Amino acid sequence: MVQCLSHTRTLRDYCLQKKYRQEVSSRRKTELMNAFSEVLSDLWTTDMSTAVHPGNFNTIFKESVPHFIGYSQQDAQEFLHFLLDRLHSEINRTSPQNQPISDLPESKYNKLREDKKAMLMWKHYLEREDSKIVDLFAGQLKSSLRCSSCGHESTTFDVFYDLSLPIPKGSVSGGRVSLKDCLALFSQVEELKSDNAPMCDRCGKHTDSTKKLTIQRFPKILVLHLNRFCASRFSISKSTATVSFPIHHLDLGDYGTECAGKVLYNLYAICNHCGTVHIGHYTAYCQQERGWFCYNDSRVSPVSESQLQSNKAYVLFYEME
Repeated sequence: MVQCLSHTRTLRDYCLQKKYRQEVSSRRKTELMNAFSEVLSDLWTTDMSTAVHPGNFNTIFKESVPHFIGYSQQDAQEFLHFLLDRLHSEINRTSPQNQPISDLPESKYNKLREDKKAMLMWKHYLEREDSKIVDLFAGQLKSSLRCSSCGHESTTFDVFYDLSLPIPKGSVSGGRVSLKDCLALFSQVEELKSDNAPMCDRCGKHTDSTKKLTIQRFPKILVLHLNRFCASRFSISKSTATVSFPIHHLDLGDYGTECAGKVLYNLYAICNHCGTVHIGHYTAYCQQERGWFCYNDSRVSPVSESQLQSNKAYVLFYEME
């Protein structure tokens, strides 16, 4: 994951130039950001034939997130969540003393058009959360809930830093599916019944409903998590399906609002997981000017674009065109 982030060019340049020191208050402690920037500096400004040992970064990260102390197996996507969250909190441009602005009365909010609601919620978020991490990774997801009894529809808007995509169940033990299959499953209308039935504001009771997710605001850096680990009542299984994905011109316009049009992304990094639920190993494929390379601990080797597609791909990093 660190290699994938180090190949996120805008973030890398921001760290190497220490721009966050100009943006945040001197009262904020930026220990983890300093350590992360040191790792990137070592990776990109020292002898390329020498492996970088991120010991200081590792120590500071574990102090910040004690859950990762020790040598037990950890999930790369979970690590990414914690890392981006901690980096954001250290370099947040807004003051900790900022008071939340008064919310619009619900009666007036409900009368707004959907796009106005989305813009208002995004504005509220940025008034408290504003950093380079938000600039690059934050998107906005729209959740539409429709009551099957009275037809009442309500919408909520949530900020996301990555999208966790389900892999079709028929492919758990192998086979081949496409990224579009996963995106279609993510965005399809979901029926909420019985124990999952939500409270309808109009009916005043729990009713059968439908739910649909739409991307309201697209991030500059799109992180797609292929959810290979599925929990059942008694166990956890891993999907070994090969998910084919476009390297160039991934169009997510169909998963956005009606006026989204084409929204194109290009792949630049992949985090791979090989192994089982209980034990495994992570590698990264990252793109440089000279082509694609495989990062496997201290070993770096060139790879072709044809080698990128495998049943080990776990987290995909795309940059908006």
